[in-house]
Amino acid sequence: MREQRRPGHTRKTSDKSDLSDLCDGVLQKLEWIAQLSNETYPGGLPGDVEGLRKLLNRIVVDVRAAHALLTQDTASSSSDKSDRSDERKKREKPGLIPTHGGYRNLRSFQASEVVYDGTVIFCDRFVSRRSRTHDQMVQAARSGRQNIAEGSMASATSKKTELKLTNVAKASLEELLLDFEDFLRQRKLPQWDKNSPEALAVRKRYRGFPAKWFAESDLSDKSNVSDRSELLDPYGIADATPEVAANTLLCLINQAIYLLKRQIEKLEHDFVEEGGFTEKLYRVRTQRRRRQ
Repeated sequence: MREQRRPGHTRKTSDKSDLSDLCDGVLQKLEWIAQLSNETYPGGLPGDVEGLRKLLNRIVVDVRAAHALLTQDTASSSSDKSDRSDERKKREKPGLIPTHGGYRNLRSFQASEVVYDGTVIFCDRFVSRRSRTHDQMVQAARSGRQNIAEGSMASATSKKTELKLTNVAKASLEELLLDFEDFLRQRKLPQWDKNSPEALAVRKRYRGFPAKWFAESDLSDKSNVSDRSELLDPYGIADATPEVAANTLLCLINQAIYLLKRQIEKLEHDFVEEGGFTEKLYRVRTQRRRRQ
């Protein structure tokens, strides 16, 4: 019987043993390897088994390395082509349901959240909890923020709903604006002019602050009490006088309303130019029927 050997097992042979016991077919198969390995063996095939073993090990290592590089280049090329194809498809044939949500990145949402938190602090300080005005002001501030988020999420299948809810958010903040004006008027406190130094200071602080504030507004991992207080009350409503607190929130509400007006104008323009989800669905179905 022929002797069985484990894969990868080679019989140990003296370095000085010649190749007389190897058939001519083996030498012919190895000849091309020697020709590709002139750097290692310039004289052609080595004259002993140990030399052949070293040559084959060198060849195996080089072949594996080359295969790995080819595989990597092929995968990278295929990935690049796939990415370019995906980008082209996105440009040429956008999905039926467009990208939606992302309301946390809207400046209008960020400003409305600052107004909401400030209104809660203000009402707890200066408006009796037993008064209906307390709940109405807090709910109006909350409605301003929540309807922006709800409209943004609904935009996937209804631009009309997004437009409607964004307008509801603006209306809620308009209502809240009147409540703060009433607070100042009924207590005979002055209301800042929009170009007064105090109002300009609030607007200047607002322009560079809400984005940073919002990026850090997740308090789940904040243990420092002072940090939490600063994030929830960036304009110091908790320590301000009634006049300063009410006027500061009036400035912030006006900023939020301005941003919502611009957002609504953009939504109206897009709706007129591109239509809503129902129209898009109709176009897609019509095109498919024509292809069938």
